[in-house]
Amino acid sequence: MILIVLLTFLNAFTPQFTEAGQAKLEKMVQDRDALTQQWKESESKKSGIFGNRTKKDMIETNDWLERIIAKDNLIMDELRMIGDIETTTATQTGEDYKAIAFKQEKDVQALKRAVAEREKSIEKMLSARRTFEWTTTIFFMSTLGLGYWVYISKKRR
Repeated sequence: MILIVLLTFLNAFTPQFTEAGQAKLEKMVQDRDALTQQWKESESKKSGIFGNRTKKDMIETNDWLERIIAKDNLIMDELRMIGDIETTTATQTGEDYKAIAFKQEKDVQALKRAVAEREKSIEKMLSARRTFEWTTTIFFMSTLGLGYWVYISKKRR
């Protein structure tokens, strides 16, 4: 009964069980339940004189107990194997996350370099534009000044 509670607990908190592993464990638990039922039947057997238990009855009961213990050992081995698989899976998942994080960091660095290069090219374009703007402004002011000077000189004559 404790084993069933343990399996239920593990099943509730470890979704990593594979379906095949889960089916195998359920089959083992069912076999153990059958063995337990047969042990209870042999425990209630009293084939001796006056309804007492004989040595043969006790040996049969012990045989059933040995089979139950062997089945329990198989179940525990299966649980350990599943635990090892889960540990390996968790470790591999952690390694996968590290690899993904490393790749993402590398991508971020590449994007930072691309942004820096783009900012430099934008700065160059702005510098060229400012030069053009200043040149245009100076040319406009010079033309305006020259036009004013021509206007004043023609007005004086």
